[in-house]
Amino acid sequence: MALTDTQIKKVKPTDKLQKLSDGGGLQLQVAPTGGKLWRWAYRSGGKQKTMSLGTYPDVSLSQARELHSQGRKLLATGTDPMHKRKSDKVALLVQCCILFRT
Repeated sequence: MALTDTQIKKVKPTDKLQKLSDGGGLQLQVAPTGGKLWRWAYRSGGKQKTMSLGTYPDVSLSQARELHSQGRKLLATGTDPMHKRKSDKVALLVQCCILFRT
């Protein structure tokens, strides 16, 4: 069953980590401290992986679903979303270093 914004707002932290599923591997993890994190569990290259999508409410339910959808599209083309994210960060750092050197 898909999550709703009302359900997310009402969930209270417990003494253990809670995982609320939205479907397709998208989860909202509620920590015992009260923090709410969006995570996406997926398989790539035969390995189970988990990708962080941000914290709630900074990343809303609709934004998390959009990020999840983009990741699934990348995975369908054979690209590991985590690898793409890391390579994008490296490319950005290289661009910054080149700009500041000149």
